[in-house]
Amino acid sequence: MGITSASDSTKVAYRPIQQGLAERLMCLHDEMKRDFDGVNRIAVAIYEQKTDILRSFVHSSESDNPFDHTVARLADLKSLAELARTGARRVINDLTDHVSSAPAHRRRLTGAGYLSSYTVPIFHKGVFYGFVFFNSFRKGYFTGPVVRGLKAIAEVVSLQTIMELDAIRMIQAAVKTVRQISRVRDEETGTHLERMSRYTRLIALRLAPRKGMSDEWVEFLFQFSPLHDVGKIAVPDQILFKPGRLTTEEFEIMKSHVGRGNEIVQVMAETFRLTQAPYLRVLRNVVAHHHEAVDGSGYPAGLAGDEVSLEGRIVAVADVFDALTSTRPYKKPWSVEDALGFLTEQSGKKFDPEAVEVLKQSRSAIADIQRQFAEAPLD
Repeated sequence: MGITSASDSTKVAYRPIQQGLAERLMCLHDEMKRDFDGVNRIAVAIYEQKTDILRSFVHSSESDNPFDHTVARLADLKSLAELARTGARRVINDLTDHVSSAPAHRRRLTGAGYLSSYTVPIFHKGVFYGFVFFNSFRKGYFTGPVVRGLKAIAEVVSLQTIMELDAIRMIQAAVKTVRQISRVRDEETGTHLERMSRYTRLIALRLAPRKGMSDEWVEFLFQFSPLHDVGKIAVPDQILFKPGRLTTEEFEIMKSHVGRGNEIVQVMAETFRLTQAPYLRVLRNVVAHHHEAVDGSGYPAGLAGDEVSLEGRIVAVADVFDALTSTRPYKKPWSVEDALGFLTEQSGKKFDPEAVEVLKQSRSAIADIQRQFAEAPLD
């Protein structure tokens, strides 16, 4: 798997929701220009150990960012993989002359005008989180004194990245604990959540350039999508686990899980002091809108069209697709083609047409996800 991007030539206009770590990075970049005027780009890529995937996260660039919405397998990037293994730092003072195991990576940098680089791996308590990249328009910029001066800045960026990701994971861990205590296991199996979150990311990566959304938003949506049904912890077991069709009254109770989910998100935000966190809106939208429909027939608010958040529209497609293609005690899995056929039939009615179209064009990626996160056979 080489480097791929959903937007090699699309320049992203970031919306206010993209504030947060990205905004802080841009402020830091501005403040350091007095002492390091040759640093023309700072970027962070984060690593997912389960899949060996390195993906773009946030950046501050004085030219077009060459790696918006980009993912790559770390094993395919030999030089970076070695840095992740050893913890060493790397200086390349002439990218036009550097022999790299990832020439496409180098071409993107030089194509955007960057001629030298300094790379710092991010580690915390022995865990590898990703990389901080510094780039310059000048050849030979990263001399010994410059590299020594950038050490503290690299540590600040690394720490802010770790804190951002750990805050998200803390929320995920809290929800997981509550779910386990409440015995909410029904169809929300671990592999279901792994797959649907990756279908969510797959769709988000393709739609982000069109919608003016950043890699930071893609990451938040990926991390929060498994929490979409958190409110089910408040649904009585006799309804949640009922094998047959729900009565009208029971379905009304089931639908109440969205409102209860909103309440749980608010409690978590207050408990963890995240009420002002810029990414909290992503989580709120995931929980509140994943059962809304673009034709207004969904619940709980009967929103229609763009009234349904982009996050909710994407998660709805990802969740239903995986539910259809998964084995359940009461049904056999649908084929990918049958599930895509259903989504196509409901495109523009229940589901966002653009999100459906992305899945239809991603059969190879779907197969990879299903293979990597296959269900254990039911007894």
